[in-house]
Amino acid sequence: MTTATQKAYIGMGMEGSIARWYEKTTRRDMGEFEKLAGRLRALLPEGGDVLEVAPGPGFLSVELARAGNLRVTGLDISKTFVEIAGKNAGEAGVRADFRQGNAAAMPFADASFDLLVCRAAFKNFAEPVKALKEMRRVLRPGGKGLIIDLRSDVSMAEINRYIAGLGLGFWSRWMTRLTFRFMLLRRAYTVAEFEKLLMGVGFARTEIQTNAIGMEIGMEK
Repeated sequence: MTTATQKAYIGMGMEGSIARWYEKTTRRDMGEFEKLAGRLRALLPEGGDVLEVAPGPGFLSVELARAGNLRVTGLDISKTFVEIAGKNAGEAGVRADFRQGNAAAMPFADASFDLLVCRAAFKNFAEPVKALKEMRRVLRPGGKGLIIDLRSDVSMAEINRYIAGLGLGFWSRWMTRLTFRFMLLRRAYTVAEFEKLLMGVGFARTEIQTNAIGMEIGMEK
């Protein structure tokens, strides 16, 4: 990492065959997507507008859309992921709008969403502070945001336990372990580093909680 606010390398390009491999791998985590969607829906019991930043294959957005009372939008920089997510939503019979765009320059008006979520992607953003400011901008007053991501100080023993629980085949397990070790952990933040990123962004309230391999950053405008 070059500084706390800018990264020279933005992670592996999630296009084509790489994006399709990622979809196949993360599909094993459907139980987690379902549980997270339930938590998020409870924040908007009467419905509202939800944005998922970097939804990838769209599994979480699809689960959120199943409630029927939420208007779900996904924004991803990957053209392949936008196509895959739209296909997954269609196959699930739900309505979700997936668009291609940059998290640091979102194509949405101010105060467009009641809830925002970003899972397992923030560490790859080249301009993290700009992305945080954009998240605040597109949230409505009182709106909430949740970022879920890896911690850079987690041990490989914990990572290996997580991967073992995914039920992957040998080659996928091997590739996933290498991806964590040589890319994801190097891209991730510590809690202290993330707290520094949040300074000056302007959220009314923020809270960071840790778990076995990651952290959850709650934000309120």
